[in-house]
Amino acid sequence: MKNTHSSLPALILILIPLLLLGACSNDDPSAPATGTPADEELDISDWTETTHGNGVDPDYDEVFAEGTVKRLDIVISADNWRAMLDDMTATYGPFGSGGGPPKIDDDNPIWVPGSVFYEETQWYQVGVRFKGNSSLRTSWGRGTMKLPLKLDFDEFEDTYPQILNQRFYGFKQLSLSSGYDDQSLIREKVTADIFREAGLSSARSTFCRIFIDHGEGPVYFGLYTLLEVVDDTVIEAQFDDDNGNLYKPEGQGASFEAGTFAETWFEKQSNEDEGDWSDIASLFDALHATTRTSDPELWRSDLEDVLDVDVFLNWLAVNTVIQNWDTYGRMTHNYYLYNDPQTGLLNWIPWDNNEALQEGKQGGALPLDFQGVDSSWPLIRYLYDDEVFRTRYLTQVQATIDGAFSPTRMIPIYQAAATLIEPYVVGTEGELDGYTFLQSVGDFSTAISELIQHVSERNTLAEDYIDQQQ
Repeated sequence: MKNTHSSLPALILILIPLLLLGACSNDDPSAPATGTPADEELDISDWTETTHGNGVDPDYDEVFAEGTVKRLDIVISADNWRAMLDDMTATYGPFGSGGGPPKIDDDNPIWVPGSVFYEETQWYQVGVRFKGNSSLRTSWGRGTMKLPLKLDFDEFEDTYPQILNQRFYGFKQLSLSSGYDDQSLIREKVTADIFREAGLSSARSTFCRIFIDHGEGPVYFGLYTLLEVVDDTVIEAQFDDDNGNLYKPEGQGASFEAGTFAETWFEKQSNEDEGDWSDIASLFDALHATTRTSDPELWRSDLEDVLDVDVFLNWLAVNTVIQNWDTYGRMTHNYYLYNDPQTGLLNWIPWDNNEALQEGKQGGALPLDFQGVDSSWPLIRYLYDDEVFRTRYLTQVQATIDGAFSPTRMIPIYQAAATLIEPYVVGTEGELDGYTFLQSVGDFSTAISELIQHVSERNTLAEDYIDQQQ
């Protein structure tokens, strides 16, 4: 991999020494240094309502413009960077020591403050942390420093009142996907776009180069996918009412298997203080009602009173046609549920798509007829076994290959994305050794070719499957 990158804007070079000189510790001796003492006045001369304020709508055209590769520079003090690495070591073992131990608790990696620079404008005392599950643990264990990140622009507003409700062009949080296990580096973005093209709610995204200065000058950490966060702006932008319950299911109960309901498996991302999981409990009750076999029409009606079944079947069709194994049906995570107050129905929202568009692991992606899927995944098994719902699923499979995942649509998208990001992956400004998942320059072009072949093969297979159902 190349070892070249462009320099930081002159403004950053002036500010780095000031940030490092201002480093100090919180009252808690185990907490990381904050970068600037809380009792010192911050110089927020770059602050404008349009770029930093909370009174503007999220600027999608600026942050998630199509056909561009953004650049973000993150400056973190040496002490804070060491605190982040020490926290990772305590959780997963030494960097590069192997796969790393499984995560024991649900605590996320620690937040530290840093400066974020974009187009020569600074955002102040931004919360920065590592994020992810297997992508984070495995990358750390392999000794690859290209780790997924999360930014929260007002995480430290209690310490620094001057950044109260700081936003990045209207966005409070942003997620940075590292492209783990994706040698094409486009799966995360194009899959989210496929879901949205198919009429599903899905996070917007764009490609972004990430440079981090943690005390020794800017280092190119690689090409990331910049994503909006579901519990920040996705609900507000894609639903008429954003006051409903939003859940991020994970763990045993997230399979919806009979007898597994517990609030702990459905972490609330909104209305946390209301302690009400009755909508999720109602979904369990409707799904596992005895009327499923004794009175299917009543069972379908009761289920559709709590779950937007058409949304779920649409997601199921798209997800299965494109092949996305790291989610419901194989894994008990990587989706959200939102109870839309306008309809009173739970809506299925996909998340974390970096391993889509391939056969996959852990038994691989599910077959189109769900052979081998048992009642431990009842949202699939029970709905597919019902003749009415299965007919709706088949209709969505046909719509997927005719529209959102047709070769005529996807092949130009793959080619354009590859051309756009190639210089920052394997070109003159390409990823660095130790900050990439590529083993050779040829891995990138091979991965793009495989995606092009994959969409044609999946469409042929889906057409054959539909013909067999006639």
